[in-house]
Amino acid sequence: MKRYPHAIAVAVSALCCGPAWSQAAPAADEQTLGTVTVKGAAHAPALALDEPSSTGSRLGLTPRETPASVTVVDREAIAQRGAANTQEILRGVPGITAASPPGSAGSVFYRGFGSSSLTQLFNGITTQYDAIAARPVDSWIYERVEAIGGPSTYLFGAGAVGGSINYITKTARRDGDFSEGQLRYGSFGTVDAAIGLNRRLGSGEGVKNFARLDVNRSRSSGFVQGEKRNAINVAASLLTDVNPRWSHLLAVEYQHEKADRPYWGTPLLNPATGPGRIDRATRFVNYNAADGVYEQDVKWLRSELSYKLSPHTTLKNTLYHYSALRDYRNVETYRFNPANTAVLRSAAFLQRHDQQLTGNRLEWAHQGQLAGHASDWSAGVDYSHNTQTRFPLSLSAPIDSVNPYAPAPIGFFDVPGMKPGFNPDRTNTVRTLALFLENRTRLTPQLALVSGLRHDRIDLTGTNHRAVGADNPAFFKNRYQPTTGRLGLVYELTPQANVYVQYSTAADPPAGVLTTAAFSQVRDFDLTSGRQIEVGSKFDYLDGRGTATLALYQITRKNLAIADPNQPGSTLPVGEQSSRGIEVATAFRPNAAWLLQGNLSYTDARYENFVENVGGQAISRAGMRPNNIPAWVGNLWLRWKPAPQWELGVDGRLVSRRYANTANTLWDSGYALWGASVSYQVHRNARLTLRARNLGNTTYAASVGSGSFYLGAPRAFDLTLHAAF
Repeated sequence: MKRYPHAIAVAVSALCCGPAWSQAAPAADEQTLGTVTVKGAAHAPALALDEPSSTGSRLGLTPRETPASVTVVDREAIAQRGAANTQEILRGVPGITAASPPGSAGSVFYRGFGSSSLTQLFNGITTQYDAIAARPVDSWIYERVEAIGGPSTYLFGAGAVGGSINYITKTARRDGDFSEGQLRYGSFGTVDAAIGLNRRLGSGEGVKNFARLDVNRSRSSGFVQGEKRNAINVAASLLTDVNPRWSHLLAVEYQHEKADRPYWGTPLLNPATGPGRIDRATRFVNYNAADGVYEQDVKWLRSELSYKLSPHTTLKNTLYHYSALRDYRNVETYRFNPANTAVLRSAAFLQRHDQQLTGNRLEWAHQGQLAGHASDWSAGVDYSHNTQTRFPLSLSAPIDSVNPYAPAPIGFFDVPGMKPGFNPDRTNTVRTLALFLENRTRLTPQLALVSGLRHDRIDLTGTNHRAVGADNPAFFKNRYQPTTGRLGLVYELTPQANVYVQYSTAADPPAGVLTTAAFSQVRDFDLTSGRQIEVGSKFDYLDGRGTATLALYQITRKNLAIADPNQPGSTLPVGEQSSRGIEVATAFRPNAAWLLQGNLSYTDARYENFVENVGGQAISRAGMRPNNIPAWVGNLWLRWKPAPQWELGVDGRLVSRRYANTANTLWDSGYALWGASVSYQVHRNARLTLRARNLGNTTYAASVGSGSFYLGAPRAFDLTLHAAF
């Protein structure tokens, strides 16, 4: 933290400029802007506080009405910031860090937690395999990304101690025909071409149909030698209004990605203690097998049927299916020898994941009265059947010792003991039946009580396809029955400002995720439990020219699996981890030409009770910070329109130190990145944007590990042409 006091002070002052709540009623034109989206208006709200969010609640509440930190990064913000993929979009959420190392490419850290303690949803649906299934996807097919901070199992099921993230796909719209396209060319051979179409089918009265198709195709050579990536993403949907009461949405998505010789990280120089060090000459060296591969095929199908029983009551049924096939073929671990003269390669890993998820969710929503008070209700039942079979062949032994600067190429199947073909290891089946209920009741015109409750029955079965043993039986099963909830109050100080308080709970798997959990990970363990207390405020300031959110929280997660201090080879479900922090976000538009947006977070995360087995010894890690959790994260975007056709932008990102091991003896030094953009309206329907990323060419770790750091990209440029008509 010592390296960043000036940067933090600047960020805080920028985020909090003009923090006085507006007491005066907005002018007539400003009232119109509060209910109608007006692009480019001088006083248009820049934080989406007043549009309903499906992630913070099923009641149709806006983020302002929800007693929790709810962030919405909409399509306009995605385009303005040049977010190329879903992980770059997440920079709009206070406190989130994300990286995409191939073995855990969906890694996201939020409020002091990561991995199975976060839920990443696709259109409100969890695959229960988030750190892998949430691998970054090109941003074109997404309409927006929403996030809720802290425990939210009561909304989406097991997991979500640190928060939930929801990636929402573009679907057919009723507001007319339009077409758009985009072409982007950039550093490292990056080419991205995309097109989107929305059409009304037919005309006249009766049944109305609206169709949409979005496609993007991208390729890149990557910034590390030998790496290549190709991807295609398709989202298609048909919206049918049968009559004023009945409507149906059919949505299909397809994603294919192939990364040849994917980059797995850069080895650290020895001794690997203190601030991690790399040899700068190895920054762009790829130590993977010459024919290393990551490849995935993902398919989604959703059928959403909505029926209005009355003007105040709606039924909605969502039937969904998800299919994913993922293949890995890589040499994954690289370490310098003690003299730092050679790199030792090890951990050849051949793997296939075959996952199938099918489910159905039935929801009822009603707006009514309770004892004379306005009261909104949502209730439903959700059932899913999730099956995954893994086909691993792993060889941890050293493979060879190579020149750090020019490693000898090696074919993957030239590694002794490796052979083509996939043999199943274990099939895990997770059946989930959930009942949920939410309510908001206005106790007074200014005070609302928001509550939620969910009960899950989760049945896990594992079938062993290999040799049977005491720690690997032919079959195992567990049942979990968590009940989780939320209770919150929202008080309106003025129509433009409120304060809230919330208590919420969560439950998540004891180790890893249930779709891949081994017998040893779930034997004798229940789900861990989490709870959070959060207070905050959401307000406009300076007569609506600015909006801001502020949240303070404390989270505790209990029942972690830890090593038995008396028998380090055994485990006990008594561990505890905590996190407390503060988050602030703001958007300020002083006039039509300028827009300032930013967020800043501080997280104090630590193990309260955690014992680790180190070489047969039980070592306490109490008081240590969990891996990859920074104390400070900040983001800043500044836009200026000096003329109607021109727009200039500057952006910055700050991430402080993160530890690479539970002993906290190895860390990175944190980093600050800067970027810039210039955009010109070449035609009334077309805009050309030149963007620079990491202008300082900073060498930084996107993710830290005990033997290697996964580095972020160096300085890069791209040119984008976007047209809409």
